[in-house]
Amino acid sequence: VRTVAISEDGARLDRALAAALDDLSRSRLKALIDGGAIWLDGSPVREPSRKVRAGQVYEVRVPEATAAEPAAQAIPLDILYEDDDIIVLDKPAGLVVHPAPGNPDRTLVNALLAHCGAGFGNDSLTGIGGVLRPGIVHRLDKDTSGVMIAAKKAAAAAVVTAVSSKKSNFLAGFSSKNNEATAA
Repeated sequence: VRTVAISEDGARLDRALAAALDDLSRSRLKALIDGGAIWLDGSPVREPSRKVRAGQVYEVRVPEATAAEPAAQAIPLDILYEDDDIIVLDKPAGLVVHPAPGNPDRTLVNALLAHCGAGFGNDSLTGIGGVLRPGIVHRLDKDTSGVMIAAKKAAAAAVVTAVSSKKSNFLAGFSSKNNEATAA
């Protein structure tokens, strides 16, 4: 916990804190305020535009950093099809696709990491979906159910992404023997 004593009246809270804390940007401070991490007189302050007064002392409670890589978690999956290149599944409503603020775990990505093993989302998918979304080439909202395709290899991800971006029905064929992928 860091404390910031305000010396002048009238500035916005996010601006006053940014002026006093060189290592935190104004946008980061705004997010901390919105998240209830800035306190005054024993209570969180949630208004970045709040005007400060001289003599006020704010507590800045920056949360501990969390792991950037999702962990494998055994979550049941309704698998419709699976081969060496892709996995097709029926995502139930209520399941978040990838870790995000407010949903750091218990996601489809966590389940895929557990189901597919240590190789899923590692070197073969570098840059495909990023660290928090390995193999994810499209998504469905948390409260939406439906069929999803996750790619196990970069070539498959490229084809699924290209074809699904056309918003049409498609059949895709993947060949891992010569590292080629085609779509029809």
